[in-house]
Amino acid sequence: MMTLLLLLLFLCEAQSRVASKPNFVLLMADDLGIGDPGCYGNKTLRTPNIDRLARGGAKLTQHLAASPLCTPSRAAFMTGRYPVRSGVASQSQVGVFLFSASSGGLPPSEITFAKLLKDQGYSTALIGKWHLGISCHDRGDFCHHPTSHGFDYFHGLPVTNLRDCKPGEGSVFTRAFRLLVFVPLQLIAVALLTLALLKWLRLCRAPPCVFLFLFLLAALLLGLLLGFLHYFRPLNCFLMRNRDVTQQPMSYDNLTQRLTADAARFLRRNAETPFLLVLSYLHVHTALFSSKDFAGKSQHGSYGDAAEEMDWSVGQILDVLDELKLANNTLVYFSSDQGAHVEEVTVKGEVQGGSNGIYKGGKANNWEGGIRVPGIFRWPGVIRAGLEIDEPTSNMDIFPTVAKLAGSPLPQDRVIDGRDLMPLLQGRAQRSEHEFLFHYCNFYLNAVRWHPPNSTSIWKAFFFTPKFSPEGANGCFPTHLCFCHGQYVTYHDPPLLFEISRDPRERNPLTPTSEPRFQEILEAMQEAAARHTRTLQDVPNQLSLGNLIWKPWLQLCCSSWGLSCQCDREDQDGRQSL
Repeated sequence: MMTLLLLLLFLCEAQSRVASKPNFVLLMADDLGIGDPGCYGNKTLRTPNIDRLARGGAKLTQHLAASPLCTPSRAAFMTGRYPVRSGVASQSQVGVFLFSASSGGLPPSEITFAKLLKDQGYSTALIGKWHLGISCHDRGDFCHHPTSHGFDYFHGLPVTNLRDCKPGEGSVFTRAFRLLVFVPLQLIAVALLTLALLKWLRLCRAPPCVFLFLFLLAALLLGLLLGFLHYFRPLNCFLMRNRDVTQQPMSYDNLTQRLTADAARFLRRNAETPFLLVLSYLHVHTALFSSKDFAGKSQHGSYGDAAEEMDWSVGQILDVLDELKLANNTLVYFSSDQGAHVEEVTVKGEVQGGSNGIYKGGKANNWEGGIRVPGIFRWPGVIRAGLEIDEPTSNMDIFPTVAKLAGSPLPQDRVIDGRDLMPLLQGRAQRSEHEFLFHYCNFYLNAVRWHPPNSTSIWKAFFFTPKFSPEGANGCFPTHLCFCHGQYVTYHDPPLLFEISRDPRERNPLTPTSEPRFQEILEAMQEAAARHTRTLQDVPNQLSLGNLIWKPWLQLCCSSWGLSCQCDREDQDGRQSL
């Protein structure tokens, strides 16, 4: 009788908390693998604060990114929709934004959960990485900027953290340099030597203007390369506060501390009103960085140092919520935008990518290692502590979950692919509302996941898979990322079928011999894919070549001296403000 009474009191308290407007703190890591946090099985990387979060709430073991790449995954997270619906899905090899002065981004017509919550009276902030565009037509329209998508406050990096942002860390453009500069220079050199030899042998008399042209062409290519190397960092690696550039180029000194301190200040400023804080970490995307308090302290080199610094930041945010006595009215979510980047290995052999645990593949492909990510929810008194859920869920589910808790109706003029997670998190439902989930590799439908009603089986069918290289590797090392079409993939007819519930490592594809219902299962999944495809509409491609390239009239610069953009209006020691 006493147990029943206590249970009724717990349910009443939980319902009363859900009825009032909760706060939201959404913590998003960058390229963190599901095998990195201790609560997901890592024994050597120290993540006590992420683990504390998991102990106090629910840990999802089949939480899935809607895309295995940063830009489309974040678009899906913000809108609750597959990124192909908003046009944030590339049809080329480049699947993310690389330049601040690109014209593509999250379209103004898209509705983010920040917009919905702002309409409900919430204070909203995004601190950290955005990576969904800045402007459309001129540098002052800010059509893709966070402040145009429902965030009252933005402080962070509008594009992304790249090796090119940190001197001495190499470049993500090495392959492009080889194809566009070094190969042409070699051809020019061969042409010059050949013409010189023919002239010396008196077999051919090339006019001097030919030699001059080739020399000028070589000089132009070298000049463009040197200009790119000199200007890329200040023009693309900078920090903004709202719509103003505050540090150009960005400094990594105490960067995590600075952003964490700003997040703490936002929480304190808004302690008396409902708030939404999205703290979007630059960790652990390369270029890796950490402050002196963490550098050289982990067992996993610079990657481990960065991951442990991020965990420290998570702890700081949780401590501020406790200090302000807001923890019991705040839903905290922690995840990663996609799996770890397994191909991140330096020329010296240092592994700078994380762990995807037992799962195959990683960032940029739809094997489980690329899309199965940490998913942790904590809300004391509403979500039972220590809960573990092994149902298919998606980062698109945050949109309807947050909207419903904030009292906002969902938009009725568009398809919302996410599902409210609260019934699952509160134990009112035992199954995910996702019978089917569709896994895109950029623009291309790559795989389908099916969790049939009244069944414990979870099936996954691939229409194509990336060609890992070298043979036997767990990634596409020569290209640094796996690509989604053409010579880089193997197409499967019939589709490659796995039973994920029994074979999560995706090692044993099924056949009509090993699975009697092989044809029946594939037919159901192909029909679901066809129904899904019919719900798609033609939309502008935000990642087309025209939207990806650098446009000088969109370039933000905090000084008026041409392209030599230099300024620093940042507090360099965020620790003083925590």
